[in-house]
Amino acid sequence: MSDDFELFRSEMTGVTPLAGQDVADIRTAFAPTLAQQERRRAAEQQLEEDINFLSTEYVDLVEPSELLAFKRDGVQHGVYKRLRLGQYPLDASLNLHNHSLRQARVALFEFIQDCHASGVRSALIIHGQGKHSKPHPALIKSYVNKWLRELEPVMAFHSAQRHHGGSGALYLMLRKNADQKQLNRERHQRR
Repeated sequence: MSDDFELFRSEMTGVTPLAGQDVADIRTAFAPTLAQQERRRAAEQQLEEDINFLSTEYVDLVEPSELLAFKRDGVQHGVYKRLRLGQYPLDASLNLHNHSLRQARVALFEFIQDCHASGVRSALIIHGQGKHSKPHPALIKSYVNKWLRELEPVMAFHSAQRHHGGSGALYLMLRKNADQKQLNRERHQRR
């Protein structure tokens, strides 16, 4: 190895370092440009949006005045009937009027996640009838019907009573979160 070094030194005899300020600073030469920083920020933002798995692809369209109803297996008939009749206190509500489809998708996903995390069990979602929505009537209503079925915390939903918005809104029942399940276990163990 010392032979290689000596060969290098002999070849470099008479070489002088470059003079002047035109020497590249290797510390900043590889710093990202503004465009690269913006692309990275956009990609990171896209990753955040990817958490929302709700699809905007094909949807079965519903009629503006159609009643929506859904119940997962395990929801008791009496519990569902009370939900349908609006007999549960509404702990939260979401109004999707004047939302684009994209905005409604994000708002609904975040609303369900927030409600479930904070222990909300019943809520009201106002989606509107969409009689005049373009390009199809009841487009947001149709997607809300689809999206709620895709969300695991949603146990059941039904179109609301007239005084809460009728076929332009729905009652929503969410499953208990982990904290609520633990409290329930502890309560039943004490008995």
